Amino acid sequence: MSAAKEQLLAKLGFRFGSNGPHAARTMMFDDLQVLFNHVDADATRTDYAQAVLNDNLLAKPTKKSRELALRHLTTLYGLDTQLPLFRALRRLWSVDVAAQPVLALTAALARDPLLRGTQAFILAKHPGVLVTREDLEQCLAADHPDRFSPASIKSFAQNVNGSWTAAGYLQGHSRKTRSIPIVTPVNVAFSLFLGHLEGLSGQRLFTSKWMTLFPGSPGELDALANSAFHRGMLVFLNAGGIKEVRFPDYLTPEEEKMCQEVSHVI
Repeated sequence: MSAAKEQLLAKLGFRFGSNGPHAARTMMFDDLQVLFNHVDADATRTDYAQAVLNDNLLAKPTKKSRELALRHLTTLYGLDTQLPLFRALRRLWSVDVAAQPVLALTAALARDPLLRGTQAFILAKHPGVLVTREDLEQCLAADHPDRFSPASIKSFAQNVNGSWTAAGYLQGHSRKTRSIPIVTPVNVAFSLFLGHLEGLSGQRLFTSKWMTLFPGSPGELDALANSAFHRGMLVFLNAGGIKEVRFPDYLTPEEEKMCQEVSHVI
């Protein structure tokens, strides 16, 4: 992907590079739930900082741990309504509690290159198959040859395992096996929106890397998109195999223009 395309996508809420919070944390799902449950959906970045640092909403024991929590959550999710990706996450978050684990993972994948680098590895495993930490370490090491120490790779693998487990893609404590997550129309709406931000449209939205997160046949995913439509999360039209997806009121005209630009930049 070109630097120009990455720059446009970064303005829409994505993150790139080689480092990410999973070097030190999981996707911090429990903290995110607490934060979103107590801070208004239209809150500013300053409001989130106030809640974490001054009010100690996340009950961290020291000032340093509060600062680190805020930093990692900001990197993972944005915590800024100026970012369309985060704005959509907050818009959809409270619609369905069951969707929240996969919602959080999807947003974290869009913003943490370390986690994103393990997506294909995890999704390639069939349900019930053992997923060892050592195999995941090899996946991470292959993406970052000679860059990290074995101890660092082990820590990264543990954190990544924790996030995929929290989202329902893995199960078990010391022995992880591939499992099927709970997926709702909310999750499909968010993933279709991420594809839209990347400049995709029509059928291409349904074959994006975001939609590969979900099990099920194309017909089942269409049904989830149709359910999202009837619940007011998007506009979905499907006539004779020709699909149209729109997201009214999600983006400003300037942001829509950026999405169109993304589609034309290699």
